[in-house]
Amino acid sequence: MKPIIRVSLVEDDPGVRENIAGYLNSAADIRCVSTYATADEALAQLPKEAPDVVLMDINFEEGLNGIQCVQRLKPLLPNSQILMLTVFEDTDRIFRALAAGASGYLLKRMPPAQLLEAIREVHGGGAPMSASIARKVVQSFQSPRPAAGGDAELSAREREVLLALAEGCPYKQIGDRLGVSIHTVRNYVRRIYEKLHVHTRTEAVAKFYRQ
Repeated sequence: MKPIIRVSLVEDDPGVRENIAGYLNSAADIRCVSTYATADEALAQLPKEAPDVVLMDINFEEGLNGIQCVQRLKPLLPNSQILMLTVFEDTDRIFRALAAGASGYLLKRMPPAQLLEAIREVHGGGAPMSASIARKVVQSFQSPRPAAGGDAELSAREREVLLALAEGCPYKQIGDRLGVSIHTVRNYVRRIYEKLHVHTRTEAVAKFYRQ
């Protein structure tokens, strides 16, 4: 008999939360062991539960967003696999989620059978992604890269800013975290872009994730 895959769900929409939990519990080898309506609740409770797989939404009305939660949660649950389950498929969010520690990125509109298979896949060591998401990742990796040796070394503070960008923090939040003004944050970001030979946050985070 297959071992039961223990799954926790973090989703703020009650109807969606109930439906997904029902899908999970319909499978013989998967159990939804807990659900949370906010990322903050999940961050407080999941380290005690240590589920095999966490399904994480990205946007929440209050508190941390899903990407921020993943970045803080992953060091506490190194053996748990985290799958983003969201309606968003823009490249920026994809790479920020992967850089934060997610093992896969799925769209909520996928059929229940595919969701169950994705959970089995990530539990077995895979990195499942919805087809449209996988195409975006491949396209990003196929984009032209600067010649070898062209990248300048980032300073410690620039790396802090880049990590915050990967976490999805707005400039004001980065400034508050580092104790500097938004103007100073913009200067750091400009230098990061120049050194990495990129023009947008998405490109910077993508390059960060490759490295």
